[in-house]
Formats: sequence, C-alpha cells, structure tokens
Amino acid sequence: MKKIYLLFAMACGSLAVHAQTLISYGNNTVSKDEFLRAYNKNKTTVTDREKAIREYIELYSNFKLKVKAAEQRRFDTLPQLLTDIENFRKQVEENYMSDEKGMNDLMSQAFERSQVDRHVLHFSVPIDPTANPIDTMKMYDAIQAAYSTLQAGGTSVQNSLVKSGDLGFVTVFTLPYEYENIVYSLKPGETSKPYRSASAWHIFKISEQRKSAGKWKIAQILFSFQPDADASEKASLQRLADSVYNLVKAGAAFGDMARDYSNDKLTFMTGGEMAEFGTGKFDYAFEKEVFKLAKDGDVSRPFTTSFGIHIVKRLGFTPTPTDKNDNSLQFDLRQKTMQDSRISSAKEKFAKDIISKIGFKKEASVKEADLLRFADSAMINPDPEHIQKLPIYNKTIIRFSKGDVKGSDWLKFVKEYKENYSQYKGEPNVELWSKYQTIASLEYYKKHLEEYNEDFRFQMLEFKEGNMLFEIMEKNVWSKASGDSIGLLKYYNANKENYKWAASADVLIFNAVNEKAAQDAMAALQDEKSWRAILENANGELQADSGRYELEQLTGSSTATPQKNSFSAITKNADGTAMFIKYLNLYEANQQRNFEDARGLVINDYQLVLEKEWLQELRKKYPVKVNEAVLKTIFK
Repeated sequence: MKKIYLLFAMACGSLAVHAQTLISYGNNTVSKDEFLRAYNKNKTTVTDREKAIREYIELYSNFKLKVKAAEQRRFDTLPQLLTDIENFRKQVEENYMSDEKGMNDLMSQAFERSQVDRHVLHFSVPIDPTANPIDTMKMYDAIQAAYSTLQAGGTSVQNSLVKSGDLGFVTVFTLPYEYENIVYSLKPGETSKPYRSASAWHIFKISEQRKSAGKWKIAQILFSFQPDADASEKASLQRLADSVYNLVKAGAAFGDMARDYSNDKLTFMTGGEMAEFGTGKFDYAFEKEVFKLAKDGDVSRPFTTSFGIHIVKRLGFTPTPTDKNDNSLQFDLRQKTMQDSRISSAKEKFAKDIISKIGFKKEASVKEADLLRFADSAMINPDPEHIQKLPIYNKTIIRFSKGDVKGSDWLKFVKEYKENYSQYKGEPNVELWSKYQTIASLEYYKKHLEEYNEDFRFQMLEFKEGNMLFEIMEKNVWSKASGDSIGLLKYYNANKENYKWAASADVLIFNAVNEKAAQDAMAALQDEKSWRAILENANGELQADSGRYELEQLTGSSTATPQKNSFSAITKNADGTAMFIKYLNLYEANQQRNFEDARGLVINDYQLVLEKEWLQELRKKYPVKVNEAVLKTIFK
C-alpha cells in the first residue's frame, strides 16, 4: 500500500499556475495546466479517454485533499522533510544549470568522436614561468622547430628540450577536453600547430585511426616485476609465465591459476577478472595484445609491458553503439558530459543566456581597475584585517533582481581560486573577473531556480508533496490501521467470508549459500533428519522457514498439485544461492483462515476502510467541484 501511494504521489505533484481552474476544493484550486501536467506524466494507453480522465480527476482530487490535510498539520515544517528536500535539491539542480541545446550539441559531438579511435603522438616543451627571456625564447624556438620537422613528415624530434611520447589510441573522454578538441580536428598524418597550456607547449600528430574498439571484459594473470629488475629475474618470471600458460592451454581453470600465481592485488581473488574497459584506459602495449583476441575464451600468450608479464583471457566484448538514439548510450554520454570539463563551455553559454532574466548589472560606482588592483593587494597581504579594510570590501559590485554581490565575495573568490594550484593556470585578474561574473550569475540563478524554471519548480514541489503524503498516510491510515487491534478483529469477524485459503500447504523453505549446500540439506531431510538439527550443523550456510502458504504463491500455478512430503526442484539464483521446498501437509481450497493467518490481508482491507472514511471527512471540509466547461476542453 505504501509503495502504491508513493508512486502515485510522484506522478501527481502540483504546480500553481495562472490558468483556467479545473478543480476547486474549499478555497483551493487546481488549474487545467497543472492537472494535465500530472495526467500526461502518469497516463497509459486507454480506449475510453473521457472515462480515464474523470477517474484521474477523482484520484488527483483525493491526492490534493490529503496534501492539504498534511499542510494543516504543518508536516511541511518537519525537520526531516526539510532535510530531505534540501538533499534532493542538491541532487537535481545541476540538471537545470545548462542550456539543453548546448548539452545536446556536446553529446552529439561526443557521439561522433566515440565512433573513431585515433593513434596520437605527443610532443611537448615544459614551460618554466620563472625562466629569463632568453630561455623562454629557446623553449619557443624548440617547439617551432619540432613543428617544422613533424609538418615535413617526421615522426620524431631530436632536441633535448622536446619530450615525446606515444599516447596510443585515444577516444572521446580519454584526454582533457582542450587536447581532445585538437586531436579530433586533425586527419591521419596531420600535425597540430603548437598549443600553449599553463605548463607546456604541445604538439599532437595523428599516426593512424581505426573504428572504435568498443569495450572489453577480460581476466588477467600478472607476473609483476620492479622497474629496476635485472635480466635474470625477468627470465625467471618468463619461465613461470610460460608454465602457467601451458597449464591453462592443457585445461587448468584460468581463475584458479590467477588466484595461485597472479601478482595483481586488485583482481587475483576474483579469478583475475578486470572491470570492463575501452580505448585509452590502459597502456597501449597492453591494449594492443588484448585487442588481438578474436573471440570470448581466447587466451593470449605471455606478453611483456612495463608492469610485468601478462596472460590475458577474453571474457566478453561490447561494440560501441552506432545508433545515436540508443537509450543506454545517451544516458552514458550525458553522465560523462556532466562530469567532464567540457560542460563548462555549455555553462558559459548558458550564463550569457540567463543574464537578462536575472537582472544582472555591474555597479557603475565601482571601477573595474579597483577590483583588479585590490585583488592583488589581498593576495600580497592576505591578513583578514587588511582585506576587510580594502575600499571595495563592503561595496556592492554586482546587482541582480533580488540580491547583490559584495566586493568581499570577489576577493574571497580570487584568494580561493589562486590558492587552488590544480585550478589556477596563471590567468590575469581581468580574466578572473570575467570568470567570476559567470560564476556569480550561475550561483544566483541556482538559488532562485524555482522562479526561472517551471520544470524544476514542479519537480521540487512533487517531491515535497510526495513526502507530505507519505507522512499523513502513515499517521492517518497505515499506522492507525495496524495498531487498532480491536478494530481489526471486529472487521475480520464481520468479513470472515473474504478470508479463506486457496489450495495451500504447510512447507519448509530452505535457502542455501550454494547449490551443493542445498543438495546436502535435501539429502539429510530425505534421511528423515530433523530440519532444526540440519540448520544447527550448517555453519551458517543454510536458512529455513516454515509456514502455511497458498500453492500458487509457491509454484506460480493454481493447478499444481505436489504430494505430501515431496520436494520441489532445487532452484539456483543468479547470485549462486539456491533454494528448495519440502511440502509437509496439503489442504484443499476454501478453508477458513484464522485471524492471525489473515492479519496481513485484514490490515490492507481495513486501511482502505479508514482511508475512505477520512476522505469523506475531507470532502465535507473542502468540497470538491469540477468545472465541466473547462473539462470539456480537455476532452476535445
């Protein structure tokens, strides 16, 4: 019962909008738009639409009456409810903090890039921000010379200042977004122009490309060695790896060999099984050998990487979806996009779009030069007393429709941003000021989301009303019914005919940790050993329950007729556990249930009675009226 009401509540949330009134209850109203929003969210295919809408009006009216009763009892002020609402808000608000078109464009871009893997060579010259001008010029000259060599067709650079590396194949989300954009702007054989980041100059060259390699599920046996291992140690491990490989090829279980020999501390206990992975996850030398395995069950010969000697078994392969509208792919792309740095570009565009909505305005009385100058002053002397005395500290620097930003907020941002070394890239203050205006605008918008986004307001309200409904139902119906022993017994005695057994049986239900334990327990029962004694000697591998159940509950069929003292087949579950049933006594249908046997059913029925009586009281207090003229426009 509780689950049913919660599901209904989540489908029925309300929203006050200025529109035609469809339902009134007392002095309260439900608009046509509000009702249709709830109905369309919950509707199913029907043959008689008018009948379905009228039935839903009845359900929705009852829902609103109950929420109103909860409001009258101030359930909307309960501390736990307020905490739940705040936590829920934090979970969902980010979903409304970007432009949907911008998000869709990023997801479309990610999809296109996911179809192709690119083999990338990387060349870089580290930048020393403290270097003198002569050395800085040497760094610049080195990267320009490297670019000329690579442009001419070269694949290597002979210069001590230039570091080079083979990144192997990469795909979308493998590299930082700024590098990914460069890589996917190139064709095979092309070289990017030098790109300067905060820490280095970079050049990327595409040596080849291929269709996406998909995702792989493998198990491995790793014979690891230290980076400084000598030739004799490596040769000894190679002999061991060859021996284990031969055992596997001769029929030894791969998982057993992993548990006995693998040095991979993360996987050896699970038979060497690794999490599913795709392009760019592991070292190129490792991936290259894995991707050679043609079919599930294939095992590689021992091969060496910088981590050690590997033997790999292919367990499964999932190709990259090529259907852009694939639901699982869309979900995966959205989650990865939301967590990736690329979302910042969509947020920046979104911030520009909302400027006019939120009443953003820079305070003309505060000069930008002062904002930049005093930001430096705060960094040079970070003492709180000094910062609080700066002229801009208490001044308003940005205004919104219903709020403002002080100079103290800007100074705090600069300090925290520049002290975060993983974030700060040496940007000048003028760039940070531009960034802060975006951040401040987004923060203001987030705090006032209900005012600007109807979907968000509706989602928050339906969550709140769903929780209020649960609380009022718990107090007025569910707990009240289960706790009224006298009322329950009276209801049972008045309605005994409704509580009879279908064909049923006294049974023992055994649950075991695995199929072998279930087989042993069944064998012991067949030898007429006490089931309680079997449990005591099972070392926690068994659980058992006895009771009377209707046969359809046990067999899934109303026509099944097991024999007395017979056993069901052993059923093995997906997690490896197993269960079986022993039928002790069988009973024909239509035998009367006593009160205790019927108690659960009686509680459910009694709850319906209490709810009906309560709704009658609510409808007297808040008379419900439906505007038929407006309703007819819905039918049309």
